Amino acid sequence: MDKRKVVVTGIGTVNPIGNNTKDSWEAILQGRHGIAEISRFDTSGFSVKLAGEVKDFDFAEKFSKKEARTMDLFAQYALYAASEAVEMSGLDLSKEKPDERAGCIISSGIGGIGLTEQEHDRGLEKGFERINPHYIPMTIANMAAANVAIRYGLKGMCTCPVTACAGGSNAIGDAFHRIRDGYEDVMICGGTEGAITPLALGGFASMRALSHSTDPDRASIPFDAERSGFVMGEGAGILVLEEEEHAKKRGAGILAEISGYGANCDAYHITAPSPDGEGGAKCMELALKDAGLKPEDIDYINAHGTSTHLNDLGETKAVKAVFGEHAGKLKVSSTKSMTGHLLGGAGGVEAVFCVQALMEGFIPPTVGLRNPDPECDLDYVPEKGEKADLKHVLSNSLGFGGHNACLIFSRAGE
Repeated sequence: MDKRKVVVTGIGTVNPIGNNTKDSWEAILQGRHGIAEISRFDTSGFSVKLAGEVKDFDFAEKFSKKEARTMDLFAQYALYAASEAVEMSGLDLSKEKPDERAGCIISSGIGGIGLTEQEHDRGLEKGFERINPHYIPMTIANMAAANVAIRYGLKGMCTCPVTACAGGSNAIGDAFHRIRDGYEDVMICGGTEGAITPLALGGFASMRALSHSTDPDRASIPFDAERSGFVMGEGAGILVLEEEEHAKKRGAGILAEISGYGANCDAYHITAPSPDGEGGAKCMELALKDAGLKPEDIDYINAHGTSTHLNDLGETKAVKAVFGEHAGKLKVSSTKSMTGHLLGGAGGVEAVFCVQALMEGFIPPTVGLRNPDPECDLDYVPEKGEKADLKHVLSNSLGFGGHNACLIFSRAGE
């Protein structure tokens, strides 16, 4: 079977720096982060005080309050971002129903953990058979994908990769291959998360994975010598992917091409990445091979860049191993410096930023990078973004359990 070209025709996002693509990209251009004190619950008993919360989000701006009552926050974020992506794409999805050639793959790493906490408390107080009857279908991780599919009548493949922090990129990569190999013509895909809750915060804090900084400007600081852990974020990033001829036939605006995808596993440790970056390096090589590109073809890498010591160092080693001398010419940055770490939603939001970077010819900065770690010695575009002629960009996502996913996006027409 011939491999078909796959293009991006719509993007949408809700995240700590904006509730749509336009506002989010404006924050990127300004190098403005969305890290602040947690407002959703009392953190007086917590050592961690900061997170990247979505701000002023109103699901009812686009959907009904009745629908909101049957969806956890992670599903609301996904549907809201998907509506922006579909609107941008100009798709009339009712026309895709008869032959079932449209599908949906949206990841969530944790699903409705906030509702689980709430309903557990209610069960202890009133009895567990008196909890919300929507509890199960609101919390299971596949329900973001399911709600988007129901909304738009997507009768093709509908699924949810649960691969921790690699999930959003796995969802996009899997959707890309589904279209490329002829199974669907249209896919709505990405990642979402709404897990800034007491239990989730406590769980990551007890692992010593989170930053304990009380200064929002010095909390999510990837590749900085003073980094001490990641900052939790939340939100969603959603793409509409189409087979190229399908998009052209209906006169769609093509934002970018998705050209390569790699996925593998470190098979090393349940939380720590391989110290030498071997798994991440191999994943990038797989994506390059899938795209038919050479290492020197890549102009920019949106790093996983979590602001943990092990991740940032291991990813730096991986980039050097794959790109050799070209690593010194590459621009590498972490947009988690602005959004925090969206877990299963990270790859989706970062894919939106990669598409915007290609369209606008602009490399996002790593804000807060003031004291570079001598062991992390690539060009991480500190503090201020840069204009650039971008043809091919690569996005890394590396998750607990050793899950690795790598996407390559190319400028439209390349």
